[in-house]
Amino acid sequence: MKLRPTIKLLLWLIAAVVLFHLAILIKLIPYEVTWGGRLKNDSEMYVFESTSVLANLLLGCVLLIKGGYLSTPIPPRAVNVILWIFLALFGLNTVGNLLSETLFEQSLSAVTLGFSFLIWRVLKTKGKTTKSKIH
Repeated sequence: MKLRPTIKLLLWLIAAVVLFHLAILIKLIPYEVTWGGRLKNDSEMYVFESTSVLANLLLGCVLLIKGGYLSTPIPPRAVNVILWIFLALFGLNTVGNLLSETLFEQSLSAVTLGFSFLIWRVLKTKGKTTKSKIH
C-alpha cells in the first residue's frame, strides 16, 4: 500500500466516523448504543461525542500533514508520535468494543481494527511526503 492512497482512505473513513458522531449529537442515533452503554444522560453524551469529533478531526489534520497536504511547523517526528498515540488508542478501542455489552458496538471493533491497521501502514510506509514548512 502506498502512503497517499492509505491516507486518503483514512480521511474518508474519518469523515464517515465524524458524521456518525454528529448523528449521535443531533440524536438521529441513540447514544445508548455507544460508549459501552455507560452514558447516563444527554450532558455526558455531549461531552463524549464532542470529544470524539475533535479527536477524529485532529487525526485528520495529522494525516493531512503526514501526507504533505498541509504545511506546518510541526516536525515530522512529532507527527509520527501523534500517529503512534492514535494507533494505541484505536488498539485499546478495539479491545473495548469487543468487550462491549451491545452487539452494535462489538461490530464496530472491525472498524477500529481497520483504523489501527491503516495507521500502522501509514507509519511503516516509506513514501513521499512534503516536508513541514513554516509559513
